[in-house]
Amino acid sequence: MAGGSGRRRVAAWAAGLGLCAALLALLAAVLLRAYVLRAPAIPRLWARRGGTAAFSAGERLELKEALRGAIKIPTVSVSPEDLNTTAMAEFGNYIREVFPAVFSSKFIQHEIVGKYSHLFTVQGSNPEMMPYMLLAHMDVVPAPPEGWDFPPFSAAEHEGFIYGRGTLDNKNSAIGILQALEFLLRRNYRPRRSFYVGIGHDEEVFGQKGAMKIAALLEARGVKLSFLLDEGSAILDGIIAGVKKPVAVIAITEKGSITLNFTVEKEPGHSSFPPTETSIGILAAAMSRLEQNPLRNLFGHGPELMTMEHLASEFRFPLNLIMSNLWLFSPIVSRVLAWKPSTNALIRTTTAVTMFNAGIKINVIPSSAKATVNFRIHSAEKATEVLEMVKNTVADDRVKIDVVEAFDPLPISPWDDQTFGVHILQRTILDTFLDVDSVVPGTCIGNTDSRHFTNVTNAIYRFNPLLLKSDDLPRIHGLNERISVENYEKQIKFLFQLIKNCDIDELPEPHANSHEL
Repeated sequence: MAGGSGRRRVAAWAAGLGLCAALLALLAAVLLRAYVLRAPAIPRLWARRGGTAAFSAGERLELKEALRGAIKIPTVSVSPEDLNTTAMAEFGNYIREVFPAVFSSKFIQHEIVGKYSHLFTVQGSNPEMMPYMLLAHMDVVPAPPEGWDFPPFSAAEHEGFIYGRGTLDNKNSAIGILQALEFLLRRNYRPRRSFYVGIGHDEEVFGQKGAMKIAALLEARGVKLSFLLDEGSAILDGIIAGVKKPVAVIAITEKGSITLNFTVEKEPGHSSFPPTETSIGILAAAMSRLEQNPLRNLFGHGPELMTMEHLASEFRFPLNLIMSNLWLFSPIVSRVLAWKPSTNALIRTTTAVTMFNAGIKINVIPSSAKATVNFRIHSAEKATEVLEMVKNTVADDRVKIDVVEAFDPLPISPWDDQTFGVHILQRTILDTFLDVDSVVPGTCIGNTDSRHFTNVTNAIYRFNPLLLKSDDLPRIHGLNERISVENYEKQIKFLFQLIKNCDIDELPEPHANSHEL
């Protein structure tokens, strides 16, 4: 008995020691990955400089007023058939007036595409260098004045901010690109590398008459781009929980989209003797099933994994340990990300019931009910897969489903140490925004004009060089959209320097004294 008890104690001690050893090994692996073995990053090829372009007081006033003038032009897009084309034509006349050097330059060709969009071809002095493109749009979403502190097309200046629809999305880029080019031309600068500037007029309503036609024109001319830069992400300050410093997030893909109409047809009748189920009840139940059964969590199957891995060292303890060891903690992280709408959108195809119409009178059982649902598709799924999963979730033959429009997620653009565009963007961000240390890849959860250009480049990057705080996000397409004058000046400095930085022939070797991002 005593011998058997002793052997059990020895076995228990051995098991305990083995468990402790396993836990210590696990802890060592976690600490090693967090503090020694970091995720592969893009090396810095240049030493960080202390600043970029310096503009005179007159130029700073000029750039501010140029943006304000553009904001006052109500270039609203409501639908592909409902555009304020009068304002869009006025915008074309306006940019001719405020950017005379751009329009008079002998090495810049200007074309109007699709009646209101603009394509500028800037001929560099070295035709052997592969060109790139800067893309923006002039059109804005509607902005009813109710709830605004200042009228949405007044471009009012208040406490260092310019208020108005388009200050963040996306006249700041359209005017900013031309302003940076205007300032360079005045300094007798001619780029070595050719580039294109595209300004669409219908991005907010799918871009079919603007950016799509610009892309088709370039493709027909045999143009191939080194990279393309469009809107889509920004420098996030205080937005990523657990990260103290501002982080530059460059979207390397954007989600796809499928919009579906759901219809239920039933016999009409009097409300005094209703059927067991009405068309409204059937359709409402189907919509509830879609909302109660979200599509699968795909964390780890798209760029969101790269985002977290590249940011791991920027997180505060203990989040830095967790993010450095997603091989162990990803199930927990994926569940936490699903809690908030803003992060849930990064990890799955989202479901949004956006329209519901039924009924004609309080005492009439309606003959039909209709709903529209928009799904934003994660990069690991296709539109056809989403449609099939939706049919399985609704699981009711009485609900008719029709596709309104659908397109798959965009291909993931390269993010590696051999990609010219990534290095140039990284260099320009770090030199312009001195508080930023991290430049990381991400996903654009909306859609941009850049999706039309996949036939002319595989390197599409979505980044608006602005510092955004959490209270800025609801202003985009919302009330009191605004941009600080300081923020806008930084954007133009970024674009000014970007054009100059693109003039190098080849990427240098990594800078010996710089740490990796």
